[in-house]
Amino acid sequence: MALRYFFHLGYLGINYSGWQKHPDGLSVQQVLEETLTKVFKKPVYITGCGRTDAQVNASQFFFHTDIDDAWDFDLLFRLNKLLPDDIAIYDIISMDGLPHARFDAIERSYDYFIHTYKDPFLNSCSSLYLIKDWDLGKMQQAACLLLKYNDYHAFCKMPDRNEHTICHISFAQVAMNEKGDRLRFQISANRFLGRMVRIITAKLIEIGTGSLTVDEFEHYLIHPQETQLIKPAYPQGLYLSKIKYPYLDISSRSDFVKLLGVGF
Repeated sequence: MALRYFFHLGYLGINYSGWQKHPDGLSVQQVLEETLTKVFKKPVYITGCGRTDAQVNASQFFFHTDIDDAWDFDLLFRLNKLLPDDIAIYDIISMDGLPHARFDAIERSYDYFIHTYKDPFLNSCSSLYLIKDWDLGKMQQAACLLLKYNDYHAFCKMPDRNEHTICHISFAQVAMNEKGDRLRFQISANRFLGRMVRIITAKLIEIGTGSLTVDEFEHYLIHPQETQLIKPAYPQGLYLSKIKYPYLDISSRSDFVKLLGVGF
């Protein structure tokens, strides 16, 4: 009888076309399935806790798979030895029953990092916006509005691909470091739509730089079916940073996002 396992991992997305397998480029899912297939010498298919866009990172991610037979080797060590340097497996967790890595998740959290000065050491892990003056107060005012509304049709790249566009946001905060040259946007919800976090981030950037008002931002929360021009923020600064289940709530094994957040 096959047993279900949750795999806890993290990855840098810069070299991938996203989590999900598709014909247009190399995905994280494809690399993991090929590696597991190589280790077990038979096809292994996995189900992720969600989808991340091309070049988006995940400091915490889970997938599940069913494995027929127990293994007599150090699977964690072998996988990490075979996987590329930008994908790491942290834990392999045996689960009771058939829990689902995607459908059972009750909360997902993202972090988005911005730096406002050119720095070659940040370019692959934070998004560069060469902007000097930010209105942090208005950005946070807009972020607080996200908790009052739940239809995000206007903040989705392709809303018609979803059964519905209702999302319940439980936390949203914009912070700036002491020097005033780096920003961090944090958001948590039960689910997110395609490119939703990057679209919201782009709108917050417009608010912080004076090209969009808080009232204009709220208008599309009040009237979600109205079309608007959407241009997502850059992907490099975005991290899927926390997945919570009713039966599983653990911290990421990587401290990298914590280090990026030092000073906020």
